[in-house]
Amino acid sequence: MQCGEEVKTKVKDTLDHVREAAQEFHGRISDAAAKRGGATKADLEAFAQKAKAVTDSAKGSLATQHEASKKHLSEAVSKLEATQKHVAEGLKSSGQAFQTSINHALADARASVQKVSEAVAEKRSAISTKKPK
Repeated sequence: MQCGEEVKTKVKDTLDHVREAAQEFHGRISDAAAKRGGATKADLEAFAQKAKAVTDSAKGSLATQHEASKKHLSEAVSKLEATQKHVAEGLKSSGQAFQTSINHALADARASVQKVSEAVAEKRSAISTKKPK
C-alpha cells in the first residue's frame, strides 16, 4: 500500500469510528427513552460521558477531513454539543422537563448521526473520484 492510500484508509477508519460511536450513542438514548418508565438519571449520567467522548472523537478527526466532510462533521459536533446541553439540563430537572430534555437529546443525537453519515459519504465520494480509472 502506498503512503497516500494508507492515510486515506486511516482517515476513513477514523470517520467510520466516529459514525459507529454516534450510532451507538443514539441507540442507547433511543432505547432508554422507549423503555417503560422512560430514561433515568443514571441513564443520563452515562449519556453525558458518552456524548462527551463522541464529541471529542469527532472534533479530533476534523483536522484530517476534506472541506465537504469537515462541514458535515462540524455540524455533527454542533448537534453533539446540543445533546450534551440537553443531557445536562435533564440531570437538573424532573418530570415533564426531564422527559423534554431526553426528547431533545434524542433528536440532536439522531441529527448528529445523520451529519456524520453525510461526512462519511462525502469522504467516500471524494476518494472514489480521485482513483485513476
